[in-house]
Amino acid sequence: MTDAASRPATPLLDRVAGPPDLRALPDRDLTKLADELRAETIWNVSQTGGHLGAGLGVVELTVALHAVFDTPRDRLIWDVSHQCYPHKILTGRRDRMPTLRQQDGLSGFTKRTESPYDPFGAAHASTSISAALGFAMGRELGAPGNGDAIAVIGDGALTGGMAYEALNHAGHLGKRLIVILNDNEMSIAPPVGAMSSYLSRLYAGAPFQDLKSAAKNAVSLLPSPFQEGAKRAKDIIKGTVMGGTFFDELGFDYLGPIDGHDMETLLAVLRTVKIRATGPILIHAITKKGKGFAEHRADRGHATSKFDPSTGEQRKAKSNAPSYTKVFAQSLIQEAERDDRIVAITAAMPDGTGLDLFGERFPARTFDVGIAEQHGVTFCAGLAASGMKPFCAIYSTFLQRGYDQIVHDVALQNLPVRFAIDRAGLVGADGATHAGSYDIAYLANLPNMVVMAPSDEAELRHMVATAAAHDDGPIAFRFPRGEGAGVEMPDRGEVLEIGRGRIVHEGERVAILSYGTRMSEVGAARERLMARGLTPTVADARFAKPLDRDLILTLARDHDVLLTIEEGAVGGFGSHVAHLLAQEGVFDRGLRFRNMTLPDRFIDQGGPGQMYAAAALVASDIEATVLAALDVGMLDKRA
Repeated sequence: MTDAASRPATPLLDRVAGPPDLRALPDRDLTKLADELRAETIWNVSQTGGHLGAGLGVVELTVALHAVFDTPRDRLIWDVSHQCYPHKILTGRRDRMPTLRQQDGLSGFTKRTESPYDPFGAAHASTSISAALGFAMGRELGAPGNGDAIAVIGDGALTGGMAYEALNHAGHLGKRLIVILNDNEMSIAPPVGAMSSYLSRLYAGAPFQDLKSAAKNAVSLLPSPFQEGAKRAKDIIKGTVMGGTFFDELGFDYLGPIDGHDMETLLAVLRTVKIRATGPILIHAITKKGKGFAEHRADRGHATSKFDPSTGEQRKAKSNAPSYTKVFAQSLIQEAERDDRIVAITAAMPDGTGLDLFGERFPARTFDVGIAEQHGVTFCAGLAASGMKPFCAIYSTFLQRGYDQIVHDVALQNLPVRFAIDRAGLVGADGATHAGSYDIAYLANLPNMVVMAPSDEAELRHMVATAAAHDDGPIAFRFPRGEGAGVEMPDRGEVLEIGRGRIVHEGERVAILSYGTRMSEVGAARERLMARGLTPTVADARFAKPLDRDLILTLARDHDVLLTIEEGAVGGFGSHVAHLLAQEGVFDRGLRFRNMTLPDRFIDQGGPGQMYAAAALVASDIEATVLAALDVGMLDKRA
């Protein structure tokens, strides 16, 4: 941790309590303000960790937008909002930045309940244009308090199909809407596909100085008598350099590309657009992700733990246990070395899912579809139908975006797509927007689907092997972010019997049936209960679907209390167990059943341990639930 003396001096920024103060500054001060804002952003993230690179790339753009537009009446909407830290500093939250991504602190994303300057919450990609169009039409229909609607979307988010649906609709409606394409050629992973190549061609052959004057004049938006001459300049540039643009065809006036770090250019273009635009307009700004600090790093500083701002060296906690993500990647590589039909698919997250390692070993069998989960799932369905063995590696929270495709294109056709679901459960600093709370419920209710969860990293290796061997239909396994339990790892994964759990500890009176990685907390709760003279049976369910009927009914028959626990919402594993018990008439015989799940509310960011404590899913909560079921009073108040 750096000390307070290392915080950069920011004399101009000290005068800005909010955008009205920024708008009172002369233009000549705004570039200097941007420099101070960049330094302040770097310093803050060095103390808390977070998404750094995206914010550094839009510092000048953030200053210019708040200088020109009347926020918050003018609605500024950041796509994904990884880039919102400079925006938060400028909009009255500077003093709270040390709480960024901490429990009870600022969210790492825009959040409506946090500030009127955050008109729309974000954290998933490709939503900004749709939301901004909603604000624009609200303005047109007389909803009070709405001025301009400005969407800032990155080139990575533009790989998502939802963005094109919104562009198409906005062009059809023809109402005033401002879209800024923040083109840094560097989303989390390099932008994928034809659109990325198209955007590159728009400016690759044209030096900035040639296009800058056209941008400053705002081309056809200038008032008469200069408008006609500027229009001819625009036509010449677009005819010879760009050959027209896709955005024009969608009904947008296209402006750009412009230098997104040139304050003079940004102010001139934004002011002219604010005065003259009548319909939808797209401003194409070229920026550098990580500018001024991490632009030369491979990931441009996308996400970082706490670091030394003078060196950039990160302070990561050391652990002897491998991460679940790495265990998955290494296990999949091991399986693929024996089976050349195994292929791996991700949606713009090769590093986060571990498929960068798989891609290094098997580049021809690795596919990054971009921010296009719907396409990714159906692409996997096609691969499976062709005879390949696709592993679809997507975070739980992002797999939600492809749910119709899971139902219609995979489960209904009983195709053997293997879903490797990372970031299951509560994920920590990214908070509710990234929590994997619902996949057990939304997958286990589907016919033909097999749904697994490992209790530790060794079990994960077995489940990768099980998925590779399963050709009878779709199969999914979920695992959390972070390090494993530190158990001994097998050399190879073993193929598990589908729908078969295991007894971990024999006991009496109380049975705890755990699904997933709460097993470590179950073990701690068992120790606490043994200190009270109770010796619970502990079982690892392994499967939420199909359930191990014999195991569950045996536990119910031989114990007074049966407790299930899972890192998912109501409607998942425990609900299926309760349904089985009800159908078999077990409750009629007096079994005391308790189901511990995530609560029916969104849990804000914090450390994973803090979030699970807030969810009442830690050892002390398990102990208390067992004692309450037995009508045994708590003898102490141990946490």
